[in-house]
Amino acid sequence: MPHTKEYSSPFAQEEVLVDEDKPFSLVVWNDDVNTFEWVIETLVEVCGHSYEQAEQCAYIIHFRGKYAVKEGSYDELKPMCDAITERGIGATVEQLA
Repeated sequence: MPHTKEYSSPFAQEEVLVDEDKPFSLVVWNDDVNTFEWVIETLVEVCGHSYEQAEQCAYIIHFRGKYAVKEGSYDELKPMCDAITERGIGATVEQLA
């Protein structure tokens, strides 16, 4: 029995590339008050980052002014955002474009 294979256009999958389960990002903002260590410690404790990942995020935040440190649903990210701002670090939850 011959085997047939269906081919689909790569353009047909273009719509499914957006992850609808994670339409928001948690953005941490740079300031002149908080130390690298405090930001790193916060990202490890609040976001569950490894030390190395948190350190990289802290440098990007410092040099770019802000950085999306995590993506997810609003309900997932809002408590993290609140915990970060309670530590005196600027953070916002923003919808992905």
